[in-house]
Amino acid sequence: MNGQEPITILVVDDAPDMRMLAKHYLESAGYQVVEEAVDGDDAVNKFVALDPPPVPTVILLDNMMPKLTGMEAAAQILAHAPDQLIVMFTAYLDDSIQEKAKRLGVAACVSKTDLADLPGIIGDMVSARG
Repeated sequence: MNGQEPITILVVDDAPDMRMLAKHYLESAGYQVVEEAVDGDDAVNKFVALDPPPVPTVILLDNMMPKLTGMEAAAQILAHAPDQLIVMFTAYLDDSIQEKAKRLGVAACVSKTDLADLPGIIGDMVSARG
């Protein structure tokens, strides 16, 4: 990725206030939120609709959602696009969730209490990917 391409993000959370907060933090850091989704099923559909451009650089994905959980949505998205960067962003982060996410191919897990750290975590992850 060259320095000119913006980091684009699909924000997925069933709580409108959490989507708004995440969008605020990410856009304040210079990232471009290209789409929002309200549940796992919506996330998969919006991801497919964004592909090709603007395929999101990163998908910020809540885990506890109706219809499809974040894990279920991540599995479907990664089956379609194995290199997609996904950040599982959850209020209930424990070792079992981190293990399951890692096995699926999720790039990172972040607790919602660490919202302020999210832009840095995403920036580091994208830079490491090159």
